[in-house]
Amino acid sequence: MSAAYAEVIGDPIAQSKSPLIHRFWIEGAGLDADYRAHRVAEGALAGYLAERRTDPAWRGCNVTMPHKQAIIPLLDRIDPFAARVGAVNTVVREGDALAGYNTDVAGFLEPLEAMLGKRHLFRMARVFGTGGATRAVITALAGHGFTLVLAGRDPEKARALLDELDPGGEHYAVALDHFAEATDFAFDDREGCCDLLVNTTPLGMRGHAPLAFDFSHAPPGSVAYDIVTDPVDTDFLQRARAAGFDTIDGLSMLIGQAAAAFECFFGVAPPRGRDSELRERLVQ
Repeated sequence: MSAAYAEVIGDPIAQSKSPLIHRFWIEGAGLDADYRAHRVAEGALAGYLAERRTDPAWRGCNVTMPHKQAIIPLLDRIDPFAARVGAVNTVVREGDALAGYNTDVAGFLEPLEAMLGKRHLFRMARVFGTGGATRAVITALAGHGFTLVLAGRDPEKARALLDELDPGGEHYAVALDHFAEATDFAFDDREGCCDLLVNTTPLGMRGHAPLAFDFSHAPPGSVAYDIVTDPVDTDFLQRARAAGFDTIDGLSMLIGQAAAAFECFFGVAPPRGRDSELRERLVQ
């Protein structure tokens, strides 16, 4: 029998860092397995899944754009949490069934665990973007008691996302350009508060314009988090540090969500003791 394997699917897919991450862990764990990247064009998902169902060596796949929502009706079972997020990024063979999970939420929260383990008087996050990844971020932060200000090019879409994912929450939707110009707003005392700035847009990604955000909109003590991974150190993060804020880069979420998926695919936790070496390889 062929060695077990998993893969990442999407279109485009050549730029994916997932094979490097999973192969690094496979080698570290001494597994007889592999992890690949496979391009699946829009409209070809059903044929791809039908073919993989017949391959006993296939353990499942990670799912990236544009398939995270389109794949849902093609699966046999959806984890209730993934159903609530409304997006699947991990498909796992479970006997004869294909089950859909979402590990993006766990990946996003992993670098925030120490912060969220503390008690706060108030938690607020300014989140930029209304795309597929935003669904996981909204679900993650709303579940940890954050009041959200969601900024999108279309504020009505932002409002609809908030109402769908956390209808009972006290959240706000604004235009993305609301944060582009300087403000003289006087923030109240942030002692005991937790403030996040989260970029979920492609802005700042290689080939895209930077995110237009003026840091006068950032409360004192905010943490800036950018889920973009190419480049890892985006213009948004560089300007945040220059303004005196702590930062979290996109590799943190990428590695965190991959760790949860790895365990689903191969039945063992990934060896995390060499994460610093893994990060060095990812930025080469």
